[in-house]
Amino acid sequence: MNGTDLLRARSRAFLTTRQDAVLGLSHALHADPELAYGEHRAARRITDLVERAGFEVTRGAYGLPTAFSATAGSGELVIGICAEYDALPGIGHACGHNVNGAASVAAALTLAPLADELGITVKLLGTPAEESGGGKVDMLREGAFDDVAAAMMVHAAPSDSVGMSSLAISSWKVGYTGRAAHAAAMPERGVNAADAMMIAQVAIAAYRQQMRPGAVVSGVVTRGGDAANVIPDHTAAEYDCRAVTSEELAELQARVRACFEAGALATGAELALETVGNDYADLRQDFAIGRSYLTAARELGRRVQDLDPTLRGGSTDMGNVSHLVPTIHPMIGYDCGDAIMHNPEFTRYGVTAQADRAVLDGGLLMAWTAIDLATAPDHRRSLLTRLAARRGAPAPAAGTGAR
Repeated sequence: MNGTDLLRARSRAFLTTRQDAVLGLSHALHADPELAYGEHRAARRITDLVERAGFEVTRGAYGLPTAFSATAGSGELVIGICAEYDALPGIGHACGHNVNGAASVAAALTLAPLADELGITVKLLGTPAEESGGGKVDMLREGAFDDVAAAMMVHAAPSDSVGMSSLAISSWKVGYTGRAAHAAAMPERGVNAADAMMIAQVAIAAYRQQMRPGAVVSGVVTRGGDAANVIPDHTAAEYDCRAVTSEELAELQARVRACFEAGALATGAELALETVGNDYADLRQDFAIGRSYLTAARELGRRVQDLDPTLRGGSTDMGNVSHLVPTIHPMIGYDCGDAIMHNPEFTRYGVTAQADRAVLDGGLLMAWTAIDLATAPDHRRSLLTRLAARRGAPAPAAGTGAR
């Protein structure tokens, strides 16, 4: 058994000692879903667990009450492990964030006893509001990732994949204010906010033929009026714009905004357009780290296809992290029948035996990937050099840094 194999074996043994606590965490998160920026109990459960394991914990970190930072070790190579734990309104953990979060905790607990030997710092980051708002973007602005050389997490899914991308996204609340009037007696006195919304929707539909491949505009009218015999004085909608890259998203936003402005111009209604949360960038996974994860996954017996950057999922604020920090965001699969993500049926599969296996395998695979990054000289040197370039510091000296 070589040195890497021995480290992997020891990490697996460490995880075995924490298995019940980690799976208990996954099930507790699943049974008690909390929404974006309100995940107080989830954050407390995780921080209490890792603090008992010896991590140095900062709660309410980076200006967010439900974010946290928990560190172990003091090595120059900082491995950032992102834990998600927010749920969806009405359908709970239909995106499997109980699996995501517990797997990240498993990885951190597994690596902590090896941190000093590997010359790493394990930095577990509690990242709220992935489903809505983008806590990782907030945390990026506040410096949470400034010292991180590599960032990682796994995400629950019906099957395993490595290397896929995601779409950049922005979310808007749209409102038109007109003037109410009797629809038959004096319609000429009214300003029809419903017509403004209709014109905008028709303009967006007409624009779809010219949108770049991969662009998606989706929306729902949340208020269309109150009575058939009253010209509506207020309408409201929620819209998402998605594109393959952040640059293409900016172009799409400008054109869609013009469609909403057209509704106001044509009817005389007043437009109010509000950005909701942070814009999410497209996900750009690091293939060198991804290959380490892929190799480990196959050695663990998981069925994973080759790296494929043409595959795209939905959207994630991990995309913003990936534009700054070498990042991986593999999907960790488990049987969920015919259920699809963001569907109530997917929720109930999140605490099955296969989901529990995904938690443990995902945690172990991130730990094994981190071991590879710390002990392989080329990996380590590359990550530290890139970190130094980001921070404007001299490049690190040659050597593995691991002891």
